Amino acid sequence: MEKVKTFKYVDYLWDDEKAASFGDDQVALFLYRSNILGADLRITNYGGGNTSCKTIEKDPLTNEEVEVMWVKGSGGDIGTLTRKGIAGLYTERLRNLKNVYEGLADEDRMVGLFDHCIFDLDSKAPSIDTPLHGLLPFKHIDHLHPDALIAVAAAKDSQAITKEIWGDTMGWVPWQRPGFDLGLQLEKCLADNPGIRGIVLGSHGLFTWGDTSYESYINSLEVIEMASEYIAKKIEEKGQVFGGQKVESLPADERKNKAAQIMPLLRGLASSENRMVGHFTDSDVVLEFINSNDLERLAPLGTSCPDHFLRTKIQPLVLTLDKNEDLTDSKAILEKLNPLFEQYRNEYKEYYETCKHPNSPAMRDPNPVIIIYPGVGMFSFSKDKQTTRVASEFYVNAINVMRGAEAISEYTSLPRQEAFDIEYWLLEEAKLQRMPKEKPLSRKIAIVTGAGGGIGQAIADKMVAEGAVVVFTDLNKEAAESVTSKYSKDQAIAVQCDVTSEEGIADAYKEAVLAFGGVDIIVHSAGLAISKSLEDTTTKDWELLENVLVKGQFMMAKSGTEIFKKQNLGGDIVNIASKNGLVAGPNNVAYGTAKAAQQHMTRLLAAELAADKIRVNVVNPDGVIVGSKIWEGSWAEGRAKANGITVEELPAFYAKRNLLNEIILPEDIANGVFACVAILDKSTGNIINVDGGMANAFPR
Repeated sequence: MEKVKTFKYVDYLWDDEKAASFGDDQVALFLYRSNILGADLRITNYGGGNTSCKTIEKDPLTNEEVEVMWVKGSGGDIGTLTRKGIAGLYTERLRNLKNVYEGLADEDRMVGLFDHCIFDLDSKAPSIDTPLHGLLPFKHIDHLHPDALIAVAAAKDSQAITKEIWGDTMGWVPWQRPGFDLGLQLEKCLADNPGIRGIVLGSHGLFTWGDTSYESYINSLEVIEMASEYIAKKIEEKGQVFGGQKVESLPADERKNKAAQIMPLLRGLASSENRMVGHFTDSDVVLEFINSNDLERLAPLGTSCPDHFLRTKIQPLVLTLDKNEDLTDSKAILEKLNPLFEQYRNEYKEYYETCKHPNSPAMRDPNPVIIIYPGVGMFSFSKDKQTTRVASEFYVNAINVMRGAEAISEYTSLPRQEAFDIEYWLLEEAKLQRMPKEKPLSRKIAIVTGAGGGIGQAIADKMVAEGAVVVFTDLNKEAAESVTSKYSKDQAIAVQCDVTSEEGIADAYKEAVLAFGGVDIIVHSAGLAISKSLEDTTTKDWELLENVLVKGQFMMAKSGTEIFKKQNLGGDIVNIASKNGLVAGPNNVAYGTAKAAQQHMTRLLAAELAADKIRVNVVNPDGVIVGSKIWEGSWAEGRAKANGITVEELPAFYAKRNLLNEIILPEDIANGVFACVAILDKSTGNIINVDGGMANAFPR
């Protein structure tokens, strides 16, 4: 067929050369199609939709040729789908399940029977949508959640609108929870309407197909394009959406400032049951909706597509704060926010109690996932950065759906009971229970100074490895960016920060808050070392060490504690000092004094901040030569000279002088920090020596 490559509302991403490289491997072509469909968020969001293909394979038990369906497995994402993420099932066995299906009350049992249809023993667990693909005869099938199609599906008079857009070329089935019976409804729709190119699922999404992977891809894009064009024309005819603008947005910089001020307060309230990580967006799409006259009418209706509200909850929390509200008085703002959160929680509890069944899972966290601040932007909060970012993206999809449906006719949402039956489906609960156990620092946000290399990098890397999201800060932004390049933005970000600058520190915290919602762990690792005799130590040397080590620690703690107190979740401060703060030695007056000041400041802050559950501890390295930037250049030369050895002899020298005769590595210091923040949860004001054992440095 002739290839159409020009689309206005979706991205055409098919690459003939890339596709040709797969030859006649239909599974590889199905995976390729899935990935490029998932790359366009207007077509389907992360984890949304599913795709399939059917091939002829040799049955290992009979040597006969059989048809096998390959379909996205449970919990997968088509944009990143690989062979490991799909299930392979005997198509005939799957269709034979019609012989034992006993109606809607039998849906959960049917999912268990999918395992009896497995052909590929390395299959991912089949998803609830498996029969929707298996009961249709087509070789390649796409089930997608495009904003434009869901707008049609969620519009009043959806069936009539479907016919208006596509004539007799598209089928339509009313809303029904995904499962075996919905597969039967699709099969019936096709039988009643032979020759159609796809089916619109009321309040849900789209099914399209083709004889080849490419034909299925093009069919999907063409159907989505037609819906998008129809909606664009309707919006143009109306001249405005969402009833027009009610609130004017603050300028971009002011929006960011407001968000940074309020986000820790929101995070604390949203974390009343489980600590959450945040995300902020003030995109044009979001601002158009949250500043509109129709916000108050549409937001409480909730989302329609199951994939949306499973991640965003059924509806958002809309703040009643004025966009110009003075947010500097946290106590006064909390007095306004607390009743809003309490009302949201009570309404969620009422929703649960009204809709629950005798065997429903226990009520989940009643706090909002999506929070709207008219004139400023939209916040989301969930267990980690990826989940909260995806929740935000899904609500943007929901906004697009409402926008389109309102332009077409009128937006309709799922009835609350239908929404509840999806949200608290026993199969969905089982999926949640199968998720891996969270890591020790999951849900925590860490900021590490001096993370561009050496000890700071090792600490920041350890935080990420143990589940935290981390802000790597360094005076040299290129160094920070280099060491975070191996992580996604959902794991870590790089921020330039001069710890001797109050403004620089404030900016670093602002970036941390806007990226993740707040902060839980502060590690002051930025440092340098100067080894000189008293006579050779200059005032400039003294001031540099005091500014970086002591003043920097003070300002990091001061600004960070403001965020800790806004969140009301406690917190951890860990300062990286040195054995030299405890032990007197030659040629070390400025460095040793600064390190001693760091240690005593830690004790002072531990005493002051304990009432707010903020723990402050010190980790003392010694002799961290391998991988440490401090030991580059003059410091190493100075310490070698003071000990009467060469620079090359330093690692062995320092290893021999500790009681354990161990070389101390940056990773060892990182383990000490991890112990402070994850294991010693009832310790504060302590000094943990990570030096292999230096008797003269024992703190007690």
